[in-house]
Amino acid sequence: MNKLVLATTTAALALAFTGCATNDAKYVDSQGTGTIVSLNQINIQDWNNAADKLVASLLESNVLERAPSLPAVMAVSRIRNNTQQQVDTDSLTKKIRVALNKTGKVVTTTTLGPDGKAEDAMAADVGAMGSFMAGEKQKTTLPYYTLSGKLLEDRAKSGKTQQTTYTFQLSLTTVKDGLAVWEDETQITKQGQKSSVGW
Repeated sequence: MNKLVLATTTAALALAFTGCATNDAKYVDSQGTGTIVSLNQINIQDWNNAADKLVASLLESNVLERAPSLPAVMAVSRIRNNTQQQVDTDSLTKKIRVALNKTGKVVTTTTLGPDGKAEDAMAADVGAMGSFMAGEKQKTTLPYYTLSGKLLEDRAKSGKTQQTTYTFQLSLTTVKDGLAVWEDETQITKQGQKSSVGW
């Protein structure tokens, strides 16, 4: 009888402990520490951390206040991806643009872009049509600053331990004279043998 009670109690305890663990999908805080950390790709927390650090650096430099009028107009140029991954660099630049726009020191033009490709083609077309209907040359507010950058990746391995460093580089350039008035980079290094949950 005692053996049966002991076996039943052991089984119940095992179920109680394993019942807490589940493989079901769930929502986690994108800004929290419960997100997945993988060695072979840039994760959402990497984009968030890089954007936060670079925005803080740019604001601390006070270079935005040097524009002849505020808010300064900024255009986003090309962000070159020199990593082994296919990534959408908007994951970085959009976060930076949103943060800068919220300061009131910068507005971003979406009718100018690299290779003449406007982010908001409709806004560019409507502006051109409005100028044409009014018999004027197209009036486009030229940016005072452009934001450009590069993503780099460095991998190393020792035994079974892998290490990946992602470097996020940005430059702010004045259109008038082509000088980089602010530059910075931030690095994120991840090390381990396999992906994990939490950091």
